[in-house]
Amino acid sequence: MKRFLSLLLVFVMVFSLAACAKKDEPATTEATTAANGETQATTEEQLEWAQGITDTEIVVANSAATSGAFAPVGVPFNAGIEAYFKKINEAGGVQGRQIVFKHVDDEFDPVKGKAALTSFVEDEKVFAIVGHFGTPVVAATIEDLKSYGIPAVYFATGIGQLYNENATGSDRNIFPVQPIYKTEGKIMVARAAGDFEAKKIGIVYTNDDAGKDLLWGAQEMAKELSLELVEQQVAAGATDVSSAITAIKDANVDFVIVAAIQATFPTIVKELAAQNVNKDVITTYVNVSPVIAQGVVNEIAGKFDVYGNGWVSFEGERAKALEEFQKYAVGYETNVYAMTGWIAAYFFVEGLERVDGVITWDKYMDALESAPIMNPFGGEINYANGLRAGTQEMNLSKIDPENKDGAWLPVKDLASINSILGK
Repeated sequence: MKRFLSLLLVFVMVFSLAACAKKDEPATTEATTAANGETQATTEEQLEWAQGITDTEIVVANSAATSGAFAPVGVPFNAGIEAYFKKINEAGGVQGRQIVFKHVDDEFDPVKGKAALTSFVEDEKVFAIVGHFGTPVVAATIEDLKSYGIPAVYFATGIGQLYNENATGSDRNIFPVQPIYKTEGKIMVARAAGDFEAKKIGIVYTNDDAGKDLLWGAQEMAKELSLELVEQQVAAGATDVSSAITAIKDANVDFVIVAAIQATFPTIVKELAAQNVNKDVITTYVNVSPVIAQGVVNEIAGKFDVYGNGWVSFEGERAKALEEFQKYAVGYETNVYAMTGWIAAYFFVEGLERVDGVITWDKYMDALESAPIMNPFGGEINYANGLRAGTQEMNLSKIDPENKDGAWLPVKDLASINSILGK
């Protein structure tokens, strides 16, 4: 079991009626703007509870693929959400209210996802969206979420549209948790500089959203650290990347970032080995899997190491969180997708539990931004000042060159960019 969990250093995802105020609540205030533009104070007793909250319930929802090709991800993901809500409800809920979780199977179809979101917000009037699922659905509904202003916590995708360094107004209700490629690209460059003392970094990126988002992050951090970045683009799914690798070799870089996911990654690494570009490599958390390692371990042996980011850990206090998860997630005790659902529900509830008195959308968002939140299986995430960067602490592992079964060895613990750079 312990050996199995060591392989879970990373999660891979495919990869998202108003009630009257109670008179006995404490009298706090909330700022509002009058028609003349002057700021006025609204007392707690004047506030109305947000939609989806009754005297006994807090209703939330998501749509996710629970049938079809992505059901092996969507079903356990939702099971993890339900398991955490069960834990909270058995302990009395939040402010004495039970959390009710509604779900629609969107089959990974953006049209069905949009329809489900409209129904949740306009007809069923849920309080929040928890665990918005899948790249196509999230991409198709992100602007709808912003337009509604409904809090959306955790997105099961890393698309760049979620990234924001100063979310205000209609952007503020988006709260990503899972790694966003733009943030990960920054962390990759920080690792290259802080852990490998690289000054000149080669980056081979695919011409898809994942590659371009990773490149954007790498460019931003390289600029901040005054490092040289040698960029080479390849087509996603390319079978011949020789010219791009030759350019990286001729540039005599110190370190290589492979900003490509899944099928294109082994092609790039094998070509690096074939051309004897014997510089250490780092790649995205999406590629940290036994199958990926098996595909390149023979080629890299004795030439260079391949490192990968991760965003979860089960060491120390997190081991206790894992035991608690396994107690409630019956049938999904070792399922990584169920664990991500548990994380999604955890972040949502953390915001709720920080709100005193009447719960409004604004007060809920204020609560999420009020202090960093610790991922029960990972690092700290900070939403303060509108930061929407997803996971901000990642660990590091590398392919074990002696293990042909595709093992990844832990190398560095969870750390933020500042920590990696010694700041």
